[in-house]
Amino acid sequence: MAGNAFQGEMDPDLAALLGTAGGNGGPPPDFSDIFGDSGNAPAGKAEEGQGVDLTATGFPAITKRFEEKPHNFFNDPNYYKNALSNEGDIAQRVHGILQKFLTTKDPKDRSVFRQQFITPYWDFLLNVSRKVTGNIPPCKKFLIRFALMHPNFITPETKALFSKIVVDNELNQPVYYMDEWLKGVGTSVISPSTTDEAKVARNNTSAKYQQLLEKATGKLDGARVMLKAKNKERTEIEKILRTRFESIFDRTPLRELNDVSDCYTEMQKVSINEIQSLLKELMKNDHELQVSIKDYIRSEADVQILTDKIDSEGGAVTVDIGAIDSEFNTIRQMAKMTVGRQGNHFPLLLGEYFHCGPNDVATRENVLTLLAKIESIDAEVYCRVYKNKLNRIVPFVLLIPTYGDEGFCWEPFDRHNRATSRGRIVVPMYPKNLYLAVLTAVADLRWQVAKEKASFYWMEEGLTGHYYQWWMGQKLKGDIKEYFIQDYIMWMTKESEGIQKLDKDVRGTFWRYMPFTREVKEKLKTRNFVYQELYQRDLNRAMSDGY
Repeated sequence: MAGNAFQGEMDPDLAALLGTAGGNGGPPPDFSDIFGDSGNAPAGKAEEGQGVDLTATGFPAITKRFEEKPHNFFNDPNYYKNALSNEGDIAQRVHGILQKFLTTKDPKDRSVFRQQFITPYWDFLLNVSRKVTGNIPPCKKFLIRFALMHPNFITPETKALFSKIVVDNELNQPVYYMDEWLKGVGTSVISPSTTDEAKVARNNTSAKYQQLLEKATGKLDGARVMLKAKNKERTEIEKILRTRFESIFDRTPLRELNDVSDCYTEMQKVSINEIQSLLKELMKNDHELQVSIKDYIRSEADVQILTDKIDSEGGAVTVDIGAIDSEFNTIRQMAKMTVGRQGNHFPLLLGEYFHCGPNDVATRENVLTLLAKIESIDAEVYCRVYKNKLNRIVPFVLLIPTYGDEGFCWEPFDRHNRATSRGRIVVPMYPKNLYLAVLTAVADLRWQVAKEKASFYWMEEGLTGHYYQWWMGQKLKGDIKEYFIQDYIMWMTKESEGIQKLDKDVRGTFWRYMPFTREVKEKLKTRNFVYQELYQRDLNRAMSDGY
């Protein structure tokens, strides 16, 4: 590569912010970090936040779900006092209503105080949440994380259980407790949950750069994926070419003239024709590789410029209280959605409402175990296609301390980065059935990703299109997504075990567009003729290269 052949113009948004009309792409990058699979996250971007490892093929092994030695924070006699301290008049109001709720003997009064407590508590919790970016005491952190205001509100057995929950994200997976999530949003490590452009204070220059870095890194991730894919494609073509060339050099002498070789065999002639086609493919690949390199260099230059700007600003991102407030209000609405209209909306963890066992609480480790279980059945559940490349991208999972029973997806991916951004799902921490709560969230994610992929044609093409045509044919009423979620649960819990519960057409659509893993398919094909026929369809599509 010579001159400026692979140097593109600067991103327009970046150029506008920096006050420049553009710029060159800088020196060519070291491609060893791409083809060597180093997995290094771009500078200036926290690995625990948005960074996605596209080389990962599964979840890490869960070696421990709970600590062997419990911590002593819940034995602090001043836990309740410290949780309420330094929070102003709202803390006094919360304390007063809570006392009335706990001490009254009249069921009607108790119901009234219970309802009166909810709104002031959320206002109080907002005050506490604004401090998550600092060094808050454990009692306030656990109040946000578990909704535990007083250790005596739960039984000694439950207190012992919660004292063994692993506190830190030792597995570095995108599963967050509420306090961790708000801290990430407040420091711009995680982008706020909004469909619009996040608003940043005018004087918060570092946060503005951080937003642009988010976009630039998304483009860089997408360019890296394409560059690696084209490089792999070229390697495969070269391997086949080498084999074909070697085959045509294998000649047999004529019997009559030992110093003269016989003509090419029919197989060698086929190889020569293949070589011509492969050379055309190689030239096409080379052109696409040049474009990919250009995109990568331009994207990396943008990321480097923004990283330098952030460093020049001091490297630290100003805490955005406005972002925390907005995110907190969003989470408050999410909490209501997990519970539903008829559910228990009381916001505190109380022994009389808590009925979960050790494996039923939505701890980080329990949820990761279930996410891995789902992936062992639904092969491509966390995968998205970008430019014909299938990428495994595990979604963000936010754990909210509610008594809800259903999880859901509120964002299938970041609109600024469709290539590698994570989707977002929420899971209630104290459901009746944790597996079903996680399944509903994953099903919602499945539907929304497929719908966004099909765009304007979601009622005609792909998973959503085929399901919609069946739904209309059945003349069903209501929310089509709710039907899909319930069918997905049947697909994962019954059909994966060979128990036929779904309509024939739905089963065929799911088998095609949400395929089971190979192990599950191999098991099912021996169960009965229905699955054997679906398995044979896979083989037929593979033979016709139409799958």
